[in-house]
Amino acid sequence: MRFGSRYRRGPSGIGGEEVRRDSFSTFHPIVNFAYFFAVLAFGMIFAHPVLQAISLVSAVVYSVMLNGRKAIRFNLIYLLPMLLIMAVINPLFNHAGVTILFYFKNGNPVTLESILYGVSASSMYVTVIVWFSCYNAVMTSDKFIYLFGKMMPALSLVFSMALRFVPRYKNRIKAISHAQKCIGRDASQGSLRKRARNGIRILSVMTTWAMENAMETADSMKSRGYGLPNRTSFSTFRFDNRDKAVFAVMSCLIALVLAGAAAGENTIRFFPSIRLKEVSTFGIAVYVAYAALCLLPAAIQIVEDMKWKSIASKT
Repeated sequence: MRFGSRYRRGPSGIGGEEVRRDSFSTFHPIVNFAYFFAVLAFGMIFAHPVLQAISLVSAVVYSVMLNGRKAIRFNLIYLLPMLLIMAVINPLFNHAGVTILFYFKNGNPVTLESILYGVSASSMYVTVIVWFSCYNAVMTSDKFIYLFGKMMPALSLVFSMALRFVPRYKNRIKAISHAQKCIGRDASQGSLRKRARNGIRILSVMTTWAMENAMETADSMKSRGYGLPNRTSFSTFRFDNRDKAVFAVMSCLIALVLAGAAAGENTIRFFPSIRLKEVSTFGIAVYVAYAALCLLPAAIQIVEDMKWKSIASKT
């Protein structure tokens, strides 16, 4: 079994809470990247309400499995209000549609089609954000460089560094702020003028560190021959039978969803009136395949948990 440790430390590995490792992240980078490419592409293309509901629920479930309470708090505090606000704003500016519900005082109509289109657009936006949060947790920089380092070495390095930029620099500026606070130079201490001066000093230290770190990284990668055509690299990733099986299942599910899209099972028309294709046996099969695809990481985690409990009960 290629799972490594079942538990990993929290942020920075110092005093971190022990969190259960995600089983899907232990698969080969090709499997991880292909999965997220598919669910993100489908999430941005499909506007069918059934498919959108499946994708949104699956993304939220997987984000909670990855990040726990932090994901629940983020989804409730930020994403849920964003979804509601975007759904409400659309009918204020979009008055297309034939099913008029009521009129504003200025005479502009509010239509059922514009409301449902706003709900669909906001759901799509939120779903993509949640899937990207899962992508950032699973697709680490070493996986991305492994996949694209030979094809586009410079771009893959820059992109992997950009993905790490926000969390890494956020932790760094917290460390600098704590150090400055010990000597009375934190941005929360003193008068308004002094706090502004302390904040500028912290930002200056942070900028200096960022520039030095970028130069050190560039020199280190250059000295290691990164990007040279004949350069070899060490990798711990191996495409084994477990990866082949999951990739084959995932490919079949994607093919079935694409066949449904070609047959029009995944489409909806909002304007001038709402029009959906009648539900058929093939359409139900497409919905089930899409649900199986979106819930694949959660299903893998549940199966591995059951195996773990079975092994633990025998010892």
